[in-house]
Amino acid sequence: MAKPTVQPGAERSCAETACVEVPEGEQAPVQPTKTKKSNRPWRPVFLAVLAETSNVTAAAAAAAVPASRAYKDKRDDNEFAARWREALCEGYDLLEIEVLHRLRFGEPKEGAKFDNATALRLLSQHRETVARERAIRDNADVDAVRQSIHAKLLQIREEMQRQRQAGSTDAMLNG
Repeated sequence: MAKPTVQPGAERSCAETACVEVPEGEQAPVQPTKTKKSNRPWRPVFLAVLAETSNVTAAAAAAAVPASRAYKDKRDDNEFAARWREALCEGYDLLEIEVLHRLRFGEPKEGAKFDNATALRLLSQHRETVARERAIRDNADVDAVRQSIHAKLLQIREEMQRQRQAGSTDAMLNG
């Protein structure tokens, strides 16, 4: 006699849902479970403002999303985290250009006063992060770098073996 079973992934009992009749000794067919695909239309706005301001709070406000949600998505999504780092690098580049411009040409007479000291502190605090991200971008092809290093190590090894062989041959001839 067939026994009713709940499909894998179902959260309700047989009384609440239609069950699949499965003959004894056989397994119930596995139905693909639907994954909830989140809609994240806020991300492009967030990343654009982050690149412009280097400020997560301002970017989250402009994208109408809580900053905590942005940080959670950054933790959970490696691609988004990479785009976040790129946006910050771009933001620090813009800040650096703006500081240099103001230091060279002075402050405009009208408008808000720019805090150069704070900008310079911010740039120095994040210098390592930006340098690391640029290095990652510049060395994107890790396999090519590894192959190059491996080839160089083999070349050094072969040279050392030739020198050892030449040294032992000299010792035999002189000995």
